[in-house]
Amino acid sequence: MRPNQTPTAAEQRYAQAHAAHYTDDDLLGALHGYGEIIGSHPDSPEAGYSRTQILAIVNRVVPAEELLASHTALVLRRLEPEGDRSAAPVGP
Repeated sequence: MRPNQTPTAAEQRYAQAHAAHYTDDDLLGALHGYGEIIGSHPDSPEAGYSRTQILAIVNRVVPAEELLASHTALVLRRLEPEGDRSAAPVGP
C-alpha cells in the first residue's frame, strides 16, 4: 500500500485474500479472492501478486507429479501439430 493514502479497492481485496490465505488457512476463499482481483483489476500490482499467490496454493495442494503431467500436456497441445498426439509423456 502507498504510504498515507486510502487503500485502493484492489489493495483492500488483496489484503482480505491474503488474510484468508495465511491467517485463516482458507485456501479456497483465498483462491476465489485472488481470482476476483485478477478479474476486476487485471493491470494492478495486486493482480500480479495474486497470480503468484495462486501458484503458491497450487504448489501446496497439487502433487508435483500431477503438476508436471499437467504442464507437459499444456505445452504439448501448443507445440504439436493438430492431431499428432502420439508423443510419449515427459516425466516418471
